[in-house]
Amino acid sequence: MLTIEQINDHELKFIGRFDASQEKMAADELSKMSSTVTIDMEQLNYISSMGLSVLVNTYKRLHETGNTLRLKNINSHVRDVFKYTRLDQIFEIIEG
Repeated sequence: MLTIEQINDHELKFIGRFDASQEKMAADELSKMSSTVTIDMEQLNYISSMGLSVLVNTYKRLHETGNTLRLKNINSHVRDVFKYTRLDQIFEIIEG
């Protein structure tokens, strides 16, 4: 199960597992964001291809308006997923 906490107007925190069953909830939450957004993934344990798809679609939508989607505090397992899919070359990944 995925929990999304809003830290402030430009930052969210993803907690738990982001898989296909959470796609609609996450897409709905991210669709509310219209400027650059940072997602803290420190407590995200798992992300599926559907989760990656939601993030890529959000990135594309924001990028069209000159904004971006940044990811921070990614644990080693989730970071490997981004590395193997080469999405680490698309997203801005920051520590802290």
